[in-house]
Amino acid sequence: MADGAQELLDLLDLEPLDKDLFRGTGAGGETPTRIYGGQVIAQALAAAYRTVPDDRLCHSLHAYFIRPGNPAMPVIYNVDRARDGGSFTTRRVVAIQNGKQILNLSCSFHIQEPGWEHQHTMPDVPAPETLISRHEHNLKHMDRIPGVFHPDILRPRPIEMREVAPRDPMTPEPVDDINHVWIRMQAAAGQSPQMQHVLLAYVSDYGLMGSALRPHGLNWFQRSTMTASLDHAMWFHGPIAFEDWHLYAMDAPFSGGARGFNRGSIFTRDGRLVASVAQEGLMRPLDKA
Repeated sequence: MADGAQELLDLLDLEPLDKDLFRGTGAGGETPTRIYGGQVIAQALAAAYRTVPDDRLCHSLHAYFIRPGNPAMPVIYNVDRARDGGSFTTRRVVAIQNGKQILNLSCSFHIQEPGWEHQHTMPDVPAPETLISRHEHNLKHMDRIPGVFHPDILRPRPIEMREVAPRDPMTPEPVDDINHVWIRMQAAAGQSPQMQHVLLAYVSDYGLMGSALRPHGLNWFQRSTMTASLDHAMWFHGPIAFEDWHLYAMDAPFSGGARGFNRGSIFTRDGRLVASVAQEGLMRPLDKA
C-alpha cells in the first residue's frame, strides 16, 4: 500500500464509544497547528454512515466549520438520527473537542431510484500521465520555500494530485480562477461505496480555496493571507472508484469582504460527473506592519 494510505484509512475508521457516539483521532498530518478541514468532514460523514442502512448512500452534505480543531486531541462525533424515511435518511453530526463544537454537519442519504439524467461536459485538459505531481512540483522549488513548510511537503501523501497548470509557489502571477487537478488514491481499490464517499469528501477540501487566491497572485507559502474554510457543501451523483484518476475542476466566481467563494466538479476520467462541491473560505489580508 502506498505511503500514508493505511494511515489515512485508519484515520477514517472511527472508534464507537456508545450508541451514536464515536471518537476519531485529531492527528492527520496536514498541518501541525489545526486539523485539516477535509479530515473533520470525512470523519463526520463516516460517523453518520455508521448509523445508516447499507442500501442508502449519501447524496448531499452541508457543513459549517465553527472552531479550528486541535490535532493533539481526539474528536468526538455525536450523531443525531434526525429522520429515517421510506427513501431518505437524514443525519446531523456535531464534532466536539474540549466540550466545544468545532464542526456541524448535516447529511442526507437516499435509496437508489431511476430518473432522468443529464450532466455538464468535463473540461478538455491534458491527461494525468503528461503532468508532474504537486509533490514533485514543490520539490523543484524547495530552496525557495520557507523551511517551516518543508516537513509538510516531504511527508508521505496517500492521495496523488497532478495540477494541470501549477503556479510558482513563491511568486505566483495573477491568473484566472480556473483550477484543474487530477486526483486519485490507488489504495481505495476494494473499499466500500461508503468509504469511497468518505475518501472523496476528505480530498474535496484540499486546494479548493486556492481557486479564489489565483486571480490575486496569492498562495499559502507567502504567508500574506489568513485563510480558513468557513463552510463546505458536497453532492454525490454516482458510483465512485477513487483508485482511478478523477478530474477536480474548480473555479471561484467571487471574492470580496475577506471571503472567497469556490466551486468544484469531480469527473471520472471518462467524463462522468460523480460529485459537486461548493465552499466559502476566509481570505483576510495580514497586516505585516
